[in-house]
Amino acid sequence: MTTDAGAPWLIVGLGNPGPEYAANRHNVGFMVADLLAERVGGRFKRAGKAQAQVVEGRIGPPGPGSRRVVLAKPMSYMNLSGGPVNALKDFYKVPVANVVAIHDELDIDYGVLRLKLGGGDNGHNGLKSMTKAFGADYHRVRFGIGRPPGRMQVADFVLKDFSSAERKELDYFVDRATDAVECLVIEGLERAQSTYNS
Repeated sequence: MTTDAGAPWLIVGLGNPGPEYAANRHNVGFMVADLLAERVGGRFKRAGKAQAQVVEGRIGPPGPGSRRVVLAKPMSYMNLSGGPVNALKDFYKVPVANVVAIHDELDIDYGVLRLKLGGGDNGHNGLKSMTKAFGADYHRVRFGIGRPPGRMQVADFVLKDFSSAERKELDYFVDRATDAVECLVIEGLERAQSTYNS
Protein backbone atom coordinates (compact mmCIF):
# COMPACT_ATOMS: atom_id res chain seq x y z
CA MET A 1 0.00 0.00 0.00
CA THR A 2 1.86 3.10 -1.18
CA THR A 3 1.06 6.68 -0.40
CA ASP A 4 0.22 9.15 -3.15
CA ALA A 5 2.84 11.91 -3.12
CA GLY A 6 0.61 14.39 -4.97
CA ALA A 7 -2.50 13.89 -2.84
CA PRO A 8 -3.09 15.70 0.44
CA TRP A 9 -2.76 13.94 3.79
CA LEU A 10 -5.66 13.73 6.22
CA ILE A 11 -4.28 13.72 9.77
CA VAL A 12 -6.96 12.85 12.31
CA GLY A 13 -6.63 13.36 16.04
CA LEU A 14 -9.10 11.08 17.80
CA GLY A 15 -10.92 12.23 20.92
CA ASN A 16 -14.26 13.34 22.33
CA PRO A 17 -15.60 16.89 21.88
CA GLY A 18 -16.39 19.09 24.87
CA PRO A 19 -14.39 20.69 27.69
CA GLU A 20 -15.17 17.87 30.14
CA TYR A 21 -13.11 15.45 27.98
CA ALA A 22 -10.29 17.82 26.98
CA ALA A 23 -7.63 16.50 29.40
CA ASN A 24 -8.67 12.81 29.25
CA ARG A 25 -6.21 10.10 28.21
CA HIS A 26 -8.64 9.24 25.38
CA ASN A 27 -8.14 12.76 23.97
CA VAL A 28 -4.40 12.63 23.40
CA GLY A 29 -5.09 12.55 19.63
CA PHE A 30 -6.79 15.95 19.93
CA MET A 31 -3.78 17.26 21.88
CA VAL A 32 -1.38 16.26 19.10
CA ALA A 33 -3.71 17.67 16.42
CA ASP A 34 -3.87 20.99 18.32
CA LEU A 35 -0.07 21.23 18.40
CA LEU A 36 0.14 20.38 14.69
CA ALA A 37 -2.37 23.16 13.96
CA GLU A 38 -0.22 25.57 15.96
CA ARG A 39 2.84 24.53 13.97
CA VAL A 40 1.15 25.07 10.59
CA GLY A 41 -0.21 28.41 11.82
CA GLY A 42 -3.90 27.52 11.59
CA ARG A 43 -6.95 27.39 13.85
CA PHE A 44 -9.55 24.67 13.85
CA LYS A 45 -12.84 25.64 12.19
CA ARG A 46 -16.06 23.76 11.52
CA ALA A 47 -15.80 21.79 8.27
CA GLY A 48 -18.90 22.46 6.16
CA LYS A 49 -21.32 19.56 6.49
CA ALA A 50 -18.79 17.13 7.95
CA GLN A 51 -19.12 16.68 11.71
CA ALA A 52 -15.53 17.76 12.30
CA GLN A 53 -13.19 20.70 12.77
CA VAL A 54 -10.36 21.14 10.28
CA VAL A 55 -7.21 23.13 9.57
CA GLU A 56 -5.59 23.16 6.13
CA GLY A 57 -1.89 23.81 5.78
CA ARG A 58 1.49 22.47 4.75
CA ILE A 59 4.04 20.41 6.64
CA GLY A 60 7.74 20.39 5.86
CA PRO A 61 10.31 22.76 4.40
CA PRO A 62 9.00 25.41 1.98
CA GLY A 63 9.10 24.26 -1.63
CA PRO A 64 8.55 20.90 -3.35
CA GLY A 65 9.43 18.94 -0.20
CA SER A 66 6.40 20.21 1.72
CA ARG A 67 3.14 18.27 1.90
CA ARG A 68 -0.41 19.56 1.85
CA VAL A 69 -2.27 18.43 4.96
CA VAL A 70 -5.78 18.58 6.34
CA LEU A 71 -5.79 18.29 10.14
CA ALA A 72 -9.07 17.05 11.57
CA LYS A 73 -10.80 16.53 14.90
CA PRO A 74 -14.09 14.61 14.57
CA MET A 75 -16.84 16.20 16.66
CA SER A 76 -19.00 13.07 16.70
CA TYR A 77 -17.67 11.31 19.81
CA MET A 78 -15.00 8.64 19.57
CA ASN A 79 -17.12 5.62 18.65
CA LEU A 80 -18.63 7.44 15.62
CA SER A 81 -15.37 8.90 14.23
CA GLY A 82 -15.56 6.94 10.96
CA GLY A 83 -18.43 8.94 9.44
CA PRO A 84 -16.82 12.40 9.71
CA VAL A 85 -13.38 11.09 8.71
CA ASN A 86 -14.80 9.30 5.67
CA ALA A 87 -16.67 12.46 4.62
CA LEU A 88 -13.46 14.52 4.85
CA LYS A 89 -11.45 11.83 3.04
CA ASP A 90 -13.91 11.92 0.13
CA PHE A 91 -14.25 15.72 0.09
CA TYR A 92 -10.48 16.33 -0.01
CA LYS A 93 -9.87 13.30 -2.30
CA VAL A 94 -7.43 11.69 0.13
CA PRO A 95 -6.42 8.07 -0.58
CA VAL A 96 -6.80 5.73 2.41
CA ALA A 97 -2.99 5.30 2.63
CA ASN A 98 -2.68 9.07 3.18
CA VAL A 99 -4.96 9.00 6.23
CA VAL A 100 -3.24 9.11 9.65
CA ALA A 101 -5.09 8.40 12.91
CA ILE A 102 -3.46 9.64 16.13
CA HIS A 103 -4.86 7.77 19.11
CA ASP A 104 -4.32 6.54 22.66
CA GLU A 105 -3.08 2.95 23.02
CA LEU A 106 -3.59 0.87 26.19
CA ASP A 107 -1.10 -1.89 25.34
CA ILE A 108 1.90 0.44 25.20
CA ASP A 109 3.59 2.07 28.20
CA TYR A 110 2.84 5.73 28.86
CA GLY A 111 4.51 8.08 26.39
CA VAL A 112 5.88 5.35 24.11
CA LEU A 113 5.03 5.71 20.40
CA ARG A 114 4.37 3.07 17.77
CA LEU A 115 3.71 3.98 14.13
CA LYS A 116 2.23 1.48 11.72
CA LEU A 117 0.16 1.05 8.57
CA GLY A 118 -3.00 -1.05 8.71
CA GLY A 119 -3.80 -3.74 11.25
CA GLY A 120 -6.53 -4.36 13.79
CA ASP A 121 -8.25 -1.88 16.09
CA ASN A 122 -7.21 -3.55 19.38
CA GLY A 123 -10.60 -2.69 20.88
CA HIS A 124 -10.23 1.05 20.18
CA ASN A 125 -13.68 2.36 19.24
CA GLY A 126 -12.38 5.27 17.16
CA LEU A 127 -10.28 2.94 14.99
CA LYS A 128 -13.12 0.41 14.83
CA SER A 129 -15.43 3.10 13.44
CA MET A 130 -12.85 4.32 10.90
CA THR A 131 -12.07 0.78 9.70
CA LYS A 132 -15.78 0.03 9.30
CA ALA A 133 -16.17 3.23 7.24
CA PHE A 134 -13.29 2.79 4.76
CA GLY A 135 -11.09 -0.21 5.56
CA ALA A 136 -7.97 -0.68 7.68
CA ASP A 137 -5.19 0.44 5.33
CA TYR A 138 -4.52 3.81 6.99
CA HIS A 139 -1.57 4.90 9.15
CA ARG A 140 -1.74 4.93 12.93
CA VAL A 141 0.34 6.92 15.39
CA ARG A 142 -0.24 5.01 18.62
CA PHE A 143 0.42 7.00 21.79
CA GLY A 144 0.93 4.75 24.81
CA ILE A 145 -1.20 5.43 27.87
CA GLY A 146 -0.52 2.12 29.67
CA ARG A 147 -3.05 -0.20 31.33
CA PRO A 148 -5.47 0.81 34.09
CA PRO A 149 -4.17 0.22 37.63
CA GLY A 150 -5.66 -2.53 39.79
CA ARG A 151 -9.23 -3.38 38.90
CA MET A 152 -10.14 -0.07 37.25
CA GLN A 153 -12.31 -0.57 34.17
CA VAL A 154 -10.73 0.39 30.83
CA ALA A 155 -13.62 2.75 30.01
CA ASP A 156 -13.12 4.63 33.30
CA PHE A 157 -9.35 4.78 32.81
CA VAL A 158 -9.38 6.26 29.29
CA LEU A 159 -12.01 8.85 30.27
CA LYS A 160 -9.96 10.07 33.23
CA ASP A 161 -7.48 12.95 33.00
CA PHE A 162 -3.77 12.17 32.94
CA SER A 163 -2.42 11.88 36.47
CA SER A 164 -0.35 14.70 37.96
CA ALA A 165 2.79 12.56 37.55
CA GLU A 166 1.93 11.90 33.89
CA ARG A 167 1.19 15.57 33.26
CA LYS A 168 4.78 16.47 34.14
CA GLU A 169 5.93 14.74 30.94
CA LEU A 170 2.80 15.09 28.81
CA ASP A 171 3.91 18.20 26.89
CA TYR A 172 7.19 16.51 25.96
CA PHE A 173 5.42 13.34 24.76
CA VAL A 174 2.80 15.29 22.77
CA ASP A 175 5.62 17.30 21.18
CA ARG A 176 7.44 14.09 20.25
CA ALA A 177 4.26 12.53 18.80
CA THR A 178 3.78 15.69 16.71
CA ASP A 179 7.35 15.37 15.42
CA ALA A 180 6.61 11.74 14.55
CA VAL A 181 3.54 12.70 12.48
CA GLU A 182 5.59 15.30 10.57
CA CYS A 183 8.35 12.74 9.94
CA LEU A 184 5.80 10.17 8.69
CA VAL A 185 4.28 12.62 6.22
CA ILE A 186 7.57 14.07 4.94
CA GLU A 187 9.99 11.15 5.12
CA GLY A 188 7.76 8.07 5.08
CA LEU A 189 6.76 5.31 7.47
CA GLU A 190 10.07 3.41 7.64
CA ARG A 191 12.06 6.48 8.59
CA ALA A 192 9.44 7.53 11.14
CA GLN A 193 9.34 4.04 12.66
CA SER A 194 13.13 3.81 12.98
CA THR A 195 13.26 7.23 14.64
CA TYR A 196 10.17 7.17 16.89
CA ASN A 197 9.16 3.55 17.59
CA SER A 198 10.97 3.72 20.91
